[in-house]
Amino acid sequence: MTSSSPARARRSRLRRQKVSGYAVVLLALSLVGTLYTAFGAPSGQAQESVNQSMAVKEGRELYLSGCSTCHGLNLEGGSGGPSLIGVGAASVVFQVESGRMPLAAGVQQAPRKTPKYSIKEIDQLAAFIQSNGGGPTVPSGDLTDGDLQLGGALFRTNCASCHNFAGSGGALTYGKYAPELTPASARVVYTAMQSGPESMPRYGDNQLKPEEKRAITRYVRYITQAEDVGGASLGRYGPLSEGLVAWVVGVTALVGLTLWIGARA
Repeated sequence: MTSSSPARARRSRLRRQKVSGYAVVLLALSLVGTLYTAFGAPSGQAQESVNQSMAVKEGRELYLSGCSTCHGLNLEGGSGGPSLIGVGAASVVFQVESGRMPLAAGVQQAPRKTPKYSIKEIDQLAAFIQSNGGGPTVPSGDLTDGDLQLGGALFRTNCASCHNFAGSGGALTYGKYAPELTPASARVVYTAMQSGPESMPRYGDNQLKPEEKRAITRYVRYITQAEDVGGASLGRYGPLSEGLVAWVVGVTALVGLTLWIGARA
């Protein structure tokens, strides 16, 4: 009896030590978890996910009230408009921020109008469309921070043949036209390259890298917003308008000079 008592006491002490060790480990894990939740957890990502879900929900409500008549309740399209599955957020930003959509009636080419939706609502619509089939997206950050010189070279190579070297636009075939770029915002310019609307080709990241599209966007904003330090712009149509003005002014001056000489004689 006396020899078993110390053994039981030793086993009891060992059990208490083991239980205490478990308690210390659990307490340490709880403390680490609390500290991580308070200071180290990626709360921004969680909040961003919640915001994105809310944007998709709000965008769906906007879509059902303003777009579903033509494009279908499930984006499947119909007699009034094409399917929007897979067109991506870039297409929504271009069409809606430029005022081309909603479209009142079928025309050869959707005209630019005053936007019906705010930027926040456009982003919500874009989030909803993007959540159904994916597609080209709209990059975050400043879209006009590209290389201006590179943008000029790329614009003259890829865009000037239709939009004019100064972004003044021009006529195309079958009643279509390349619109003037002066009213276009940076997002509209960038997403036009992303989505390829109307007769414009679509420039994926394999054709034009994101930094090249930013460069073009910066250049377009520069040539359409810069002051005409050389005098009157004459519509920025180039030698045609300049030659016409020179001809009219020159002929008028010559006729006036001839009449003056005749009157003096």
